[in-house]
Amino acid sequence: MRIISADDPSHLGRLLAVDRARDPRVRADARRIVRDVERRGDTALVAWRRRLDRDRSPVEVSAREVRAGCDRTPRAVRRAIREAIRRVERVAKRQRPPAFSVTVSAGVRIEQRAVALDRVACYVPGGRYPLPSTAIMTVVPARVAGVREILLCSPAPAPEILCAAAEAGATRIFRMGGAQAIAAFAYGTRTVPYVDKIVGPGNAWVTAAKDLVAFEGRCGIDLHAGPSEIVILSDKGSPAWIAADLVAQAEHDPDARAVLVTTRPVLATMVAGEVTARIATHLAARRAIERHGAIVVARSRTEAYAVVARLAPEHLVCDREHDVARCGAAGTVFVGQWSAQAAGDYATGSNHVLPTGGASRWRGGLGTADFMRVFTVQRLTRQGLRGIAPAALALATAEGLDAHAASIRLRVGAP
Repeated sequence: MRIISADDPSHLGRLLAVDRARDPRVRADARRIVRDVERRGDTALVAWRRRLDRDRSPVEVSAREVRAGCDRTPRAVRRAIREAIRRVERVAKRQRPPAFSVTVSAGVRIEQRAVALDRVACYVPGGRYPLPSTAIMTVVPARVAGVREILLCSPAPAPEILCAAAEAGATRIFRMGGAQAIAAFAYGTRTVPYVDKIVGPGNAWVTAAKDLVAFEGRCGIDLHAGPSEIVILSDKGSPAWIAADLVAQAEHDPDARAVLVTTRPVLATMVAGEVTARIATHLAARRAIERHGAIVVARSRTEAYAVVARLAPEHLVCDREHDVARCGAAGTVFVGQWSAQAAGDYATGSNHVLPTGGASRWRGGLGTADFMRVFTVQRLTRQGLRGIAPAALALATAEGLDAHAASIRLRVGAP
């Protein structure tokens, strides 16, 4: 694992995630698939499933298949699914946006309401191994929010995914993935209803398709999910434990970023050795570590904080409580040696669908609020309108909006 200096901007720049979803060729492919499904509906959806997934089975998973999937899920895994659901649910309930009513001046009252979306789609990626944890992380907050219809899709969903989706509260499950699944949910087909919002991570083509349908205003999305990232900020951690955390995150994706930031060159050397030993037996992580892994040696703690702030990672692991306030942005933060990042992927109760590529500078991870519309209700009495009329009239006049001013004058009898 390469060791670089924090004062080398060229090396640091290469640690920033390269997002394949922004590749023009990927975006062109995704656009072609989305446009085809928009035009031809189920015909295009079936064709792309056969071409890309080699799947000729029905698009929707039947209730009988879901029950069979639950029966085939090992008992220990099913217990773990239920335990994880309980913890995610406990956090999700506290994330509901508050409803309130406030009198801002005499006769002027503003109420805030939070209402669940009607129908959402949860995307669970396919790949080498099933990801029941992603079904839990996307479906549970939607159910807690009160979403009426929670649709879930995954290409060739394994029994564990079917079990997690059913236990978490998904109302319908679809056997599809890729940009074609995103298009089906965004535009609707005879088989697949359109949704208000699509959430969940996916590959570059899925992410590009989500960006496209959101830009066109067809439906909302949660966030732009790029390659996974971990940054560990440590001067006193166990080299073996730090290396284990870096390798664990690197096995997600060949484009994953795994970075240690430290002020101790000795620790950097020890961790590099531990990582080299571990990737010898973790082939899935080797490519990511070799291409995108790094240990950054800073001259001071202040410089280390600046490096972390620039990276704004998906996952940040740090030694001390004091570090949390000094590190800038992160999708989620793990504090202390016992706060293993891998535990947060499964069973702490916090959501693992998180912003990547520096997006944690402006948003956090998926939560209950992502499945709700927050809006205000405004109530004014005659006295209230008269009280605020001078300010409203002055501003309307300043903006040259005479009709706005007239609508207020008619009510208050102002000259």
